[in-house]
Amino acid sequence: MIRSLLNKFGLSGPAPDLSEIWVDRATYAVGDIHGRADLLDAMIARISEDAAATGDAAPRVVFMGDYVDRGDQSRQVLERLMDLPRETGWEVHCLRGNHEVMLAEFLADPERAAPRWFRNGGLETLLSYQVGGVGSDPETLRNVRDRLAERMGPVRGWLDGLAAKYSTGSVFFAHAGADPHQPIGAQSEQVLYWGVPAFLQIPRQDGVWVVYGHYISDTPQLVPRRIGIDTGAVFSGQLTAVRIDDGEVRFLTA
Repeated sequence: MIRSLLNKFGLSGPAPDLSEIWVDRATYAVGDIHGRADLLDAMIARISEDAAATGDAAPRVVFMGDYVDRGDQSRQVLERLMDLPRETGWEVHCLRGNHEVMLAEFLADPERAAPRWFRNGGLETLLSYQVGGVGSDPETLRNVRDRLAERMGPVRGWLDGLAAKYSTGSVFFAHAGADPHQPIGAQSEQVLYWGVPAFLQIPRQDGVWVVYGHYISDTPQLVPRRIGIDTGAVFSGQLTAVRIDDGEVRFLTA
């Protein structure tokens, strides 16, 4: 089964041993969305169908962060995610990604944060909120920030409440993974949001499997102690999710 999954998604190398994966209930995780509300809607439908087929009326779904920037529909993505538990009755956990961090930094200190955020897709987020007139002088940036904050409404408070991580059983979820040199309970938020090179190079030795986004790949990654699900939705048109159960890893695409 594992070899067929590897072949299907073009993955190479030895098949990882999934026997050490255990969770308290089947859990879905969804990769980076980046303003693609159309793909988010398609994935919600895909998960709903898949969960119904397994008899799970209210699935647990973890969203891995990077909801905003680059795509054209950041506002729609945020509002849909905020309302999703009420709309569906699902158990939903939305994590913070580095792009939500950049957005929060802009709202707190636009003069300092604007250059980096604008270079990394923030302008598209502003446009999704119909905030124009962007300039580089301090007064203009503060005005842009104020208009954005007003138009975000309750989404701003929802964003402030996003968690950096989630875990169940032997599986740990964080946007940019975890430092393999540090205990899973001692990870810094800097690493969880922005990553560390060793994460992609050194498997963890404590039996913990890490599900992550952030690092774009053409196909989902299933290697020892790592499951990567950022397939670059805004560029590729493919949003990836994974369903994890005891000893089982299965990918879904939209």
